[in-house]
Amino acid sequence: MSPKLRVGVMISGRGSNMASILAAAEAPDCPYEVVLVASNNPDAAGLAFADARGVAIWAHDHRGMKRAEFDRLIDAALRAANVEMIALAGYMRLLSSEFVEGWQGRILNIHPSLLPKYKGLDTHARAIEAGDAEAGCSVHVVTPELDDGPVVAQVRVPILAGDTPETLAERVLKEEHHLYPAALAKCAADVLKSRSLA
Repeated sequence: MSPKLRVGVMISGRGSNMASILAAAEAPDCPYEVVLVASNNPDAAGLAFADARGVAIWAHDHRGMKRAEFDRLIDAALRAANVEMIALAGYMRLLSSEFVEGWQGRILNIHPSLLPKYKGLDTHARAIEAGDAEAGCSVHVVTPELDDGPVVAQVRVPILAGDTPETLAERVLKEEHHLYPAALAKCAADVLKSRSLA
């Protein structure tokens, strides 16, 4: 068994958070390795990025398929790669409850708000409209309910006078790129530690 935890990353687009996860994995002391990048969009720019770095990729167009049917395909690809933990990094599809239950406690997601505030979409616009003093991002464990699982890490970002959803999103995204690899590493280290104690 590898001394590093085997991680699969799921993306739908350019995969900027995936890129930060891959960059962090290059450190010799990183407790995880990315063994597969999987996507529901064969044209996702992040796939080419991962492929160029020698990471195995898998893609299949979800259109025309039932959710559970597609999730069984991606599940099979993850299991074939012996993935032990999943990181959702801009994966823009809701997961079926069967998929989430099959990986219970082993899927992480990053969400651009200070959960439990602003689940779902348009988080930055909603924070600005509410007159909040700060926004941010949260890494949480995925459960069948949208953006609802336990938060494992959070970073706060002040909302500045004159911020638009776009300017705020840009600053929050920079923080996401630091927060996600660190949170993933901590979770991976915890799993490896509990395994060694067992």
